[in-house]
Amino acid sequence: MDAQKVEFVGHAGDRLAARLDMPAGAPRAYALFAHCFTCGKDLFAASRISATLVERGFAVLRFDFTGLGMSEGDFANTSFSSNVEDLVRAASFLRERYQAPAVLIGHSLGGAAVLAAAEHVDEARAVVTIGAPAEPSHVRRLFAAQEDAIREEGEVEVTLAGRSFRITRRFLEDLDATRIRERVGRLRRALLVMHSPIDDVVGIDNARLLYEAARHPKSFVSLDDADHLLRKRRDADYAASVLAAWAGRYLSADEDAPGPPAGPRDADSLEAGVVEVSETGTGRYANQVRAGRHRLSADEPEDLGGTDTGPSPYDYLLASLGACTSMTLRMYAERKGLALERVSVRLRHRRVHADDCSDCESKRGQVAELERVISLRGDLSDAERARLLEIADKCPVHRTLAGEIKIRTRASDEPR
Repeated sequence: MDAQKVEFVGHAGDRLAARLDMPAGAPRAYALFAHCFTCGKDLFAASRISATLVERGFAVLRFDFTGLGMSEGDFANTSFSSNVEDLVRAASFLRERYQAPAVLIGHSLGGAAVLAAAEHVDEARAVVTIGAPAEPSHVRRLFAAQEDAIREEGEVEVTLAGRSFRITRRFLEDLDATRIRERVGRLRRALLVMHSPIDDVVGIDNARLLYEAARHPKSFVSLDDADHLLRKRRDADYAASVLAAWAGRYLSADEDAPGPPAGPRDADSLEAGVVEVSETGTGRYANQVRAGRHRLSADEPEDLGGTDTGPSPYDYLLASLGACTSMTLRMYAERKGLALERVSVRLRHRRVHADDCSDCESKRGQVAELERVISLRGDLSDAERARLLEIADKCPVHRTLAGEIKIRTRASDEPR
């Protein structure tokens, strides 16, 4: 994933900080993501959903609304309507610099905002809401105790999620005047409503109201036991995976890249035998792996400081040995006419003390040990099974790991 820091001018002339996540190949389509009330573009759910969409070939723009995150401006001078204007400006930025967004995605209040902005983005074919309120006035519950003071004094500082924000009378009046469901009724775009039935911030009934207000084509997907902010990675990944599959149905032929959704175009493929690994910019250790026309992710688990967006380097090492083992056994069985139905290989890496390893050459310190357990299914004799286990040690990757290896490193000739 190519993560680019960009900026554009918002509704009030302030410069808004944005991030454009691009796939390695030509994007299937561009998506515009709107975050929740007082959140930011780097919220976990926004980051995870964006990363998963990029894996499936989408380019995703997310940004901090005026007065939030790294964007300029004063939050107290904003309103729901101004957020909608910022979204329209973001769509214009994409249209002028890249390609207009075909998909609009909004989380929580951002979902209501993309519903309102859709009528101003002609190119948008699909709109997705995640945990969105049926009306933006729903957020008033967050500062209900101060509402009378806000109306009387014109402006009051409130604490939301541990941070202070100034809420104005204008903000409340704008919420009261906005009717999202009326706009949903004339949306004329495909709509996907995603919501958790146990959402305790924006109740599930909001999803029902939005769905009933919309015309077809419309869809609803339950996020089951997810919380409002999709804090669990599997919930964010699931939402993004379903979203990508659903949105692909509404992309025109010229936007939908041929071949598998997760793969780049052939023109962007690497030559055979070359693997390229580069940082994605999301998380400390997250990397993208390109091999030929294939695109994979690599990362470290969370307990080692990573974000667990893909297998670790040692996972890939074990996968390489396991895949080579399985393929080698299949080739041998076919050549010898053996009744081998299926091969599966389970591997584990660990470090052991040399003095605990009777057949190791090293006698001091620790040595790496790869454990390989091979399962052979089929009508095979004991002799045939024993021979297949011998053949496993002859797979090319096994022989490479067990033999002498020279790794030669040099600096790239590419400009810095």
